Amino acid sequence: MLDLGLACCGVEVMAALHEEGAPTEPDATEPPDLPIGWVLVVSGTVTDVMLPAVLATYAELPEPRYVLSVGACSNTGGPYWDSYSVTKGIDQLLPVHVAVPGCPPRPDAVLGGLRALHRMLTEGATPGTASAPGTSEGDTA
Repeated sequence: MLDLGLACCGVEVMAALHEEGAPTEPDATEPPDLPIGWVLVVSGTVTDVMLPAVLATYAELPEPRYVLSVGACSNTGGPYWDSYSVTKGIDQLLPVHVAVPGCPPRPDAVLGGLRALHRMLTEGATPGTASAPGTSEGDTA
């Protein structure tokens, strides 16, 4: 998992990863139980200046790769949606598999998003059809 903590939502992702039951780094000496691949976590405001670095990071990840969008800013531009310098949702430029709503989302919601992605991959759901528990598709704030 690679977290691009671009604003306050990045703090919530770090808090989530320190929660009990959070996913841990796999042991490089053991084959994974499930070949999930890389998860790019985009959390926070994506500015137009930062966008090329986000896109380049995604392009450099080996397949299979997935995107978890965390927070209103990453999902839709959040309270800055009408700013000339803010990307209006990373899903317009990357294939977002799970979006976690909130401003900022609580750590348990971030973990719920990771669990939703895991369920989507293990149950063979179509990418882009999962959402964090307790949310509906398109719910971003």
